[in-house]
Amino acid sequence: MEMPDYNGFVAALAENDQPKAAFAALEALTKDVVGVKLFTIMTSDTTEKLSERVYSNMPEAYPVSGTKPYNDTHWSEIALKQRRTFVANTIAEIAEVFDDHQLIKSLGCESVINIPIVIDGEVVGTINCLHEAGFYTEDRVKAAEALKLPAAVCMLLHVNLKDGNRK
Repeated sequence: MEMPDYNGFVAALAENDQPKAAFAALEALTKDVVGVKLFTIMTSDTTEKLSERVYSNMPEAYPVSGTKPYNDTHWSEIALKQRRTFVANTIAEIAEVFDDHQLIKSLGCESVINIPIVIDGEVVGTINCLHEAGFYTEDRVKAAEALKLPAAVCMLLHVNLKDGNRK
């Protein structure tokens, strides 16, 4: 597997330390590494079983919003408990775990990968990438592993600024 070019991501962080800029740089990196149509970042509180969308490249359809409970499904078992990337390459597989599958399909997306963001052994969020049916091949899923470290950096920046911690 070829190493991704992190230069754009690093440059974006150096220019602007706001989480939105970091998440946008992560989106650009994700487009280069695996490809994505719909891109969101969710936080995960596995103790309270709550999630919050903190970034979306389609805010009209998927706005940044308050917290919501997540469903205990095989998705949460794989992504949140086992800390592995969840893959669904058909709209039927997506419908098994996501109630918003009709909206997903209306946006031209029928496959998804949810990449857990792990810090200190805990899943603190997920990178959510959606594309056309069958898009997330084994090679693309393997390539997505390269997004975990930059995503952790973004999430740490988000948490630090949210908690009021500045330089």
